[in-house]
This record gives sequence, structure tokens and C-alpha cells, in this order.
Amino acid sequence: MSAPLNQPENQINIELGEQEAEGIYSNLVLITHSPAEFVFDFTRILPGKPKAKVYARIVMAPQHAKSLLKALEENIRKYEEQFGEIVIHGQEHSNKNIGFRG
Repeated sequence: MSAPLNQPENQINIELGEQEAEGIYSNLVLITHSPAEFVFDFTRILPGKPKAKVYARIVMAPQHAKSLLKALEENIRKYEEQFGEIVIHGQEHSNKNIGFRG
């Protein structure tokens, strides 16, 4: 079976549902791993609230997690070339473990 003439052979058509298109806001991710997988629990924490609810859990193979890291690094580089350096406010002055951390 061959690809249509106007479509590259390696192109993937992505379907984005209406609910997924709205997106989910997250300001905290909990990452755990085993030899077989990485688990990303995307949560959001709000001021004055002692609990954070998991809104999405993504599970992926270690190879895919590393590919995600490389894709994020490349996209952050492109973003900063276009819009300037992303500053993480207060990271150097705070010992709080809130938000995304390296």
C-alpha cells in the first residue's frame, strides 16, 4: 500500500477532540518511574488549598520520555529565540517544592 501522491509517507494525521482542544492547565507535575515506564501526573495547586487534584496521568516508555525531553528542549530553545529567555521567578531564593522542577 502506498501513500497518496500529495501526502508524505511518514506524515501522521492527528485527531484533536473538542474536549482535548480545550486543554488542561497544570502548574505541578509529579513524575515517578519504574524500569519499564515513566508516569507523569499533571496537577494544579491553588493558593490556600492544601490538596492538589490529578487532572491527567500520562504513562510512557523510557525511550518516549527521553524523546519528550529532547522535544521540550528544542521547543524551549525556539521559544526563547523568538520571545526571550524564560525566567523562573524565585527559584534561586526559594526552597519550596511547588511547581515544575528539574
